[in-house]
Amino acid sequence: MSFLMGPALLFCPADRPERYQKAAERSDTVIVDLEDAVAPADKQRARGAILAQLGATGDVPELDPSRTIIRVNPAGTDEFEKDLHCLKHTPYRHIMLAKAESAAQLKELQGYSVIALCETAAGVLNAAAIAAEPNVVALMWGAEDLLASLGGTSSRFEDGSYRAVALHARSSVLLAAGAFGKDAIDAVYVNIPDLAGLALESRDAVASGFSSKACIHPDQVAVVREAYAPTEADVSAAAELLDAASAAGTGVFAFKGKMIDGPILKHAASTLRRAGHVSS
Repeated sequence: MSFLMGPALLFCPADRPERYQKAAERSDTVIVDLEDAVAPADKQRARGAILAQLGATGDVPELDPSRTIIRVNPAGTDEFEKDLHCLKHTPYRHIMLAKAESAAQLKELQGYSVIALCETAAGVLNAAAIAAEPNVVALMWGAEDLLASLGGTSSRFEDGSYRAVALHARSSVLLAAGAFGKDAIDAVYVNIPDLAGLALESRDAVASGFSSKACIHPDQVAVVREAYAPTEADVSAAAELLDAASAAGTGVFAFKGKMIDGPILKHAASTLRRAGHVSS
């Protein structure tokens, strides 16, 4: 399965149906959240809101199923079972599993395309096994829940940079996703007014190999999109390089005074994919 829903994914509380369409219009994909964004007392009402926005026959949803992810509660909880019962009556088949911790949990979600959210110590340590599951299309990591699971108090220093344990988790989840050909989604940036910090972190996500970044506010979407969009010069240079590689017909060749090999060509191909080009 492929995951082509980014680069800017926007969370929306499931108990705020009046925000569904706005979130969808302002992002590449909306994540309707049944977990942390909804108070325990409001979860049943949130599930009702998801069902209420369907058409009379249940097959004409307000939200486009191809651009909608439902974040469900952690596996093994009563709320998780209720979430799945709700989703059986909807056309939504993209699920984000909160606090994913084992491959066994993913086996309970056959028939769904799953984004596994590794945001606990167990989830990060088992990221590779989780990524290997066939119904997993992407991995995401979460910093604050991870630190809470460790008994910590903050994932970042005062200057906004991540602490070492958070960086380790970020890298571990990215590597696990890449090892099994799955996409990786970077964690949210919680300091909403700090768009400069978000831009810096988003550019690092692009350079590191994350296919998307999650957002918690509509103002963050444009920043993430800009970070992921190559410049015209980048696209032109990548296309020229790949054309030269095709003409050379060899594994390694010289181009504009530089040695070009496989990894450099993959970088160029990635640039074209991000620009929306189709490249073989």
